This record gives sequence, C-alpha cells and structure tokens, in this order.
Amino acid sequence: MTTNRLRRPLAAVAVFVALTALVAGCGSSDSDGGKASDTTTKDASGGATKAIDAPDKITIAYQAIPNGDLIVKQQKLLEKALPDTKIDWKLFDSGGAVNEAVTSGDIDFGLAGSSPVSRGLSQAIPYKVVWIHDVIGDAESLAVRSDITSIKDLVGKTIATPFASTAHYSLLAALNDAGVDPTKVNIIDSEPDDIYAAWSAGDIDGAYVWNPNLAKIKADGGKVLITSAELAEKGDTTYDLGVVATKFADQYPDVVNAWVKAQDKAVKLLNDDPDTAAEIIGAELEIDTKDAKDQIGDLIFVSAKDQAGTDYLGGALATNLEKAAKFNQEQGEIEKVADAKAYVDGVDAGPAKAAG
Repeated sequence: MTTNRLRRPLAAVAVFVALTALVAGCGSSDSDGGKASDTTTKDASGGATKAIDAPDKITIAYQAIPNGDLIVKQQKLLEKALPDTKIDWKLFDSGGAVNEAVTSGDIDFGLAGSSPVSRGLSQAIPYKVVWIHDVIGDAESLAVRSDITSIKDLVGKTIATPFASTAHYSLLAALNDAGVDPTKVNIIDSEPDDIYAAWSAGDIDGAYVWNPNLAKIKADGGKVLITSAELAEKGDTTYDLGVVATKFADQYPDVVNAWVKAQDKAVKLLNDDPDTAAEIIGAELEIDTKDAKDQIGDLIFVSAKDQAGTDYLGGALATNLEKAAKFNQEQGEIEKVADAKAYVDGVDAGPAKAAG
C-alpha cells in the first residue's frame, strides 16, 4: 500500500432555551494556569439553583461534519450551560489527529470516527466514548471516475482517503468483501480538502471520503460505487463518536453530563426540525441550506435515551469497536488488539442515560 501524505477532516433560527443541566468541571485546557470557578445553573425543574465547580476553559476538537456537534457550537449550547467557562473550539481534519491531541493532553472533548477510536482504545489512549454523534450512512462513500464500474476495477487505480479514519476502514472493508488485495490498489493518505483538490486536478481516480467534500466530488462528475450504509448492512457499521479524556471525565462528570445534554438537544432539533438544523449547519459549513439538509439526510442521529440502550453505548458499540480493531490488525494498521474489557471500559453509557 503506497502512502503519500496529503490527509480526515445564520439565517434567523429558533432560539434554544437554556440548558437545564447542573454542570461544571475543569480539564487539560486549564494548563494555562486558570483556576476553577463556581458557576450557577438552574436545575431540571427550573427552580432551585446550585453553584458548581467549573473550569476557566474547556477545549473541544470538532470536525466539519454535518451533525449535532456543529449545532452545539453554532448555538453556543455549552456556553449557555457553563456561562463562566470559556469554550475553545478547535477544528481538526481527522480522527487520527484527535487521537494525537488527546494523547498530548491538548483537548478535553473530541469527535473521532469509530475506526480511529478502535485504534485509540487498542493503544490505551486515555479517553472514553460517551456519545454517538451519528451512525454513518451515505454521507461517507467511495466516489470514482465514470470508467470504474466495480470494486475489482480499482486494481492499479489511485484512491485517496484519510488514513486511520472510518472512510479508510470502510475502503479496506469494501476491498476485502470483493476479494481485492489492497496492495494492488494505490491507496494514498489525504485530508478531505486535499482530496477534492486532487480530484479536481485529475490526480486521483477516486476517493473514500465524507461530506461536504464527498458532495463536491459527486457534483464534479464522481459517481458513488459503494456507501458506508451498504457496508453497514454487511456488518461493517461505522460511527462518528464523542470522546472525553478519562482524567477529565473522572474528575468532572457534571461537565460531561452537560455536554451530552447539549448534544441531545442538537439531535432533537435534527430529527424534529431538519429545516432549522440545516440553516444552522449550513451557516457553520458555509454551504447552501439545501445542500446542508441533503447531507444531514445521509446520517442517522440517535437520541440519548436510545444511545443508552444495548444497541449502542450500552453494549453493541463496544463489540463494534473490538471488531474494528481486529480488522485493523489484520490490515496491519495496528500491532495488537486489546482485551475485550478495554473496549467495554472505553464506552460509558452513564451520561447518555442521565440525559435520556
């Protein structure tokens, strides 16, 4: 497999009511010397108030993916829950980069795909999965030139994808299902924006990537050969996941609960009022509202109540992550798979249960 470093990665809207969580915390981002302070929030009944220890700053790694994380950011839902805390949003291109940031202690929360998270838990990166931003469907797909009609036609072709991403995992799964040796395909490592540039320049024959760059490639003549939704039907389900540094989560669980409550509000908006959600996400991504709505429709969003169940955070996700780790090991992407307990312990359904 050839590696070529190129690399994953308002219009007026309804006003959100204040979050009802009792929240606080402090994290790695307090390394600037800031001291934790008290913040006051309303309880679930809107009555009594309570002072809670909160950090001066929380650092969140996000990606340009049309899901609820962008709504939380654009609508400042976490800022409303933690009015005395600075929320520092940092844009990342891929889950691999998020893994590195957690390892170095630079972020408190982050978004990463299930494949890089499976690698992270295999390598004992100190974080926990506490949220499923989305179940990836048609939003992540393999788009190719018109002369390619099957997966077997990829032999000898140049296909770009962000290494260590869910797209990379899905590409390898598609090749594996079709009986194609991945070493016979020139797979190059590239970030989404660079992938679209390479496509436009005619330097690649296809790419496994996600929206909004997938949508750009499709608009520029690319045709979809297989989607992550189709691979999910074969058992290769992929997700965009919300992770939190373990030290932060253990010391400040109320902040984690507040973050999950904010994400759950965003999911409710996505499912109940997709037009408003599309306006918000379109503004954040600087794309047309209609395009945003189309891209949102390619993802599946699950409420906190359902995420807490056995089909997701309460059981099945840990099994999925272990399976992804075994696949990555088979492909030579990681040296070893951890014990099953590492994947179970790496998923915490508690905050979703509290929010639900």
